[in-house]
Amino acid sequence: METSVVEKLIRERRTIRQFNGKPLAKETIMHLLEAAVWAPVHSRKEPWRFILFVEEGRKQFADAVLHTFSKDERERWTEKLQKDYCESIQAHLLVVIEADPRQRVWEDAVGASAALIQNIQLLAWEQDIGVVWKTNEYNFDPDFYFKTGVRPGERIIGTLHLGYFDQDKIPKPRPRTPAEELLTCVSVAGEDAQQH
Repeated sequence: METSVVEKLIRERRTIRQFNGKPLAKETIMHLLEAAVWAPVHSRKEPWRFILFVEEGRKQFADAVLHTFSKDERERWTEKLQKDYCESIQAHLLVVIEADPRQRVWEDAVGASAALIQNIQLLAWEQDIGVVWKTNEYNFDPDFYFKTGVRPGERIIGTLHLGYFDQDKIPKPRPRTPAEELLTCVSVAGEDAQQH
């Protein structure tokens, strides 16, 4: 069976952690977002909003992350983090949703947002733009929320770091369990149904 373009993208996409600092235009990121928002949504209202840090704004993002570190961590990591976050990585994108106490509404919003993030990753990969989706501790820190503009009652689903990368920095694929080994298939209805 011939591999489709979409399947090829899904199989070849990798998480990129080493970026080369080549400028990435805000307009390119906006183009990715305009397509990515076509992710499936179960509610009438799209659950997400975005906070984007580019150019000099990257320093605000880096400072917000550093603010969540202990004194020892700041002494150890400030120089590397400033270089990575303000030079190598060209954009930091927060995907934010409302923290709804109703479990079904919350899970629908999280699921839709995860689909949106996968869309961003695939669309970016198609243009040789790398993405790493982070759910680090700072994504749950109230001070980080305040310093990055996350509103009360909102939660960060993920922080995406975006930028160009060198082809020799693409990580090797990690193996995946064949779907057949994870599948329970019900082929007959009723109590006597056999599962294969």
